[in-house]
Parts: sequence; structure tokens; C-alpha cells
Amino acid sequence: MSKVLKNILLILFSAASFASLVWLLAELVPEPPVYDLERARNAISGAGRERADIYSRKQFNEAKAMYDSAMANWKRENERFIYLRDYSKVEEFANLALKAANSSGNSSQSSSTNLKTAIVIKISELKSLINDINELFTSYPLSPETRNRISKGRFLVSESEMAYKKGDLLVADRKLNEAEYLLSSSFDNANQNLESYFNEFPQWKRWVEKTIADSKASKDYAIVVDKFARKLYIYHSGVKKYEYSAELGKNWVGDKRVRGDMATPEGLYKISKKFDGAKTKYYKALLLNYPNDEDTARFREEIASGTLPHNAKIGGLIEIHGDGGKGIDWTEGCIALTNKEMDLIYKIIKVGTPVTIVGSLVKLDEILKN
Repeated sequence: MSKVLKNILLILFSAASFASLVWLLAELVPEPPVYDLERARNAISGAGRERADIYSRKQFNEAKAMYDSAMANWKRENERFIYLRDYSKVEEFANLALKAANSSGNSSQSSSTNLKTAIVIKISELKSLINDINELFTSYPLSPETRNRISKGRFLVSESEMAYKKGDLLVADRKLNEAEYLLSSSFDNANQNLESYFNEFPQWKRWVEKTIADSKASKDYAIVVDKFARKLYIYHSGVKKYEYSAELGKNWVGDKRVRGDMATPEGLYKISKKFDGAKTKYYKALLLNYPNDEDTARFREEIASGTLPHNAKIGGLIEIHGDGGKGIDWTEGCIALTNKEMDLIYKIIKVGTPVTIVGSLVKLDEILKN
């Protein structure tokens, strides 16, 4: 073999050996778990889109912490001599981050779905409660504080619906919880007041039965006023002939106690005078004999017991009068009808006609059932 050939072969062998050495050295370099880190990062992003930071915060924060640990270990290993690097901890933290991110995403999706369902149900329940409040207490003289709480509750329900449509579930849920407290507590308080008021129902029933029976016996007219139903009924010979909507005093619940309380009295009365033209500030008016003996006795008892101040004055000038039809309770204690209705009543009702005013003709449980 010639010397030239030997040199060529030596060069080729040396090159091959060098290439093998380079390959071997490259193979010995530890490879970072880039794919594992990418999977973990994508899983965390996906969980974020599912709002895991809100609905599965603990697991989501754990996933981010594991990912941060993986990156910190990767940085630390990269600072070491290339052949001494160990990426096992990086891989371990990346896999833990992936697992926590997937779990938080699934949990968040489930939680948000459950919360959506709960919000829809609660909105429906509160709207039903608002409807009950409207049915029972729209014209019921609740305290200003209770009215304000009910109004605020209604507003919060509307706001929660808007938040729900925008996807702000936690905001919607928070507003609904506040609305539920305001509406439920107001309804309970109002209902207790209403139940207490209807404790007088047995007496109301006796009054009405006596009035109708007397009308039947006398073959004459009698008037019955149902304050809760806002109705005035005219009977003749014990048979109901006319029915009108009535407007009452602003503070009509309960009996009239004192002058200026804006309450419509309850009891057995009679028409004492009839006014029309310039004799009344209303279209026409039928004056009741309020206060009667029972009203006066009760007023004196309250003065004596201290439940009314000594300088209190008993009310008077309670009438059935015209200028009604406003659709609200606006009088100072009187019973208002439309002028057209007053024309008929004024014509057929005479001085001495019985007028019985009660809280209701129907028991409370029947009202609630309907």
C-alpha cells in the first residue's frame, strides 16, 4: 500500500472517529422535557379559559405553582455543566402541573355548570316570591323601610339577570343572595303583620253576617266594605246587588285609632248625613257616624293605658265620597268611589243605612291559596 493511500485511510479513520465521538457526546447531553412543559402550559391556558381561577382556584393555583417549580428547576439545571444536568425534577413538576391543570379545568367546568343551574333556579324562585309580594302587598301599607328593602331586592334580581347573561356568575350569585335575604325577610315580616291583622276575622265575619241578616229582615239596603279586597258591596233584602272598587285611607290596615292616622275605621256604622254640591269638597258624600260609642270607649281606654298620648284626638268626618277611581289608596280614612258610582249610591242610600267595614270577607288561608 502506498504511503499516500495510507495517509488517506488514516485521515478517513480519524474523521470517522471524530464524528462518532461528536455523536456520542451529543447523545450524552441530557434533553430537557420541552414537550411535557408545553403540555402543562397548554393545560393551564385551557383551565384559565374555563375560569378555573374563579371556580377551581385552589387546584388552578396549584397547577401554576407546579409549572413555576418546573421552570425554576429547568433554569437551575441549565446553569450547570451540560453533562451534569438532571431534568427529572423538571419533568416531575411539569407532569404534576399538567395533572392539576386538567383537574382544575374539569372541576371548573362542572362548578360553573352547577352554578348556572343554581342561579337560574334562584332567579325563578325570587321572581315567584316577588309575584307573591305584588299579589299580597302592593296595596298593603307596609313601612317605608320594608318597601325600600323590597325595591332593592327587586333591583338586585334584575342586576343578577344581567350579570348572568354576561357570564359573571359569581356577581350574579352574590346579588341573588343579597336579594334573597332582603325579599325573604321583608315577606316574612309583612306576612306576620298580615296574619296578626287577620286574627280579627271571626269578629269581621259576625259583623257581616249580622248586617246581611238585618238587611234581609228589613228588606232594605246595607253597605259592606271589604278593605283587603278594596270592594264596596251594596245589599238589598240580604242579596248583593252592587259591587264597586273602593279606595281607602293610606294607612288602612287595622282600626282607626287617632285623628290623622290615615286609617279607615272598622266596625258597625250608619249613614248619618248626605252631602252634595257646595256642602262637600268631594263630588257627593255620605257621612258615617264615626266615632260610634265603641270607638269612643276604645279611644279613652288607650288614653288611660298610655298606648296613646294624652293629647291625642279622636278622628271624625269619615265618609263614603266621590272623586275616586285613582287606583290607589289616597284618602285620609274615607272610602272613595267614582262619581258615577256615587250618583247611584246617593240616590238609593238614605240616612240610617247600615255600613259595616271589615278587614276582609275571606279568610287569609283562602286568600293565600288563591
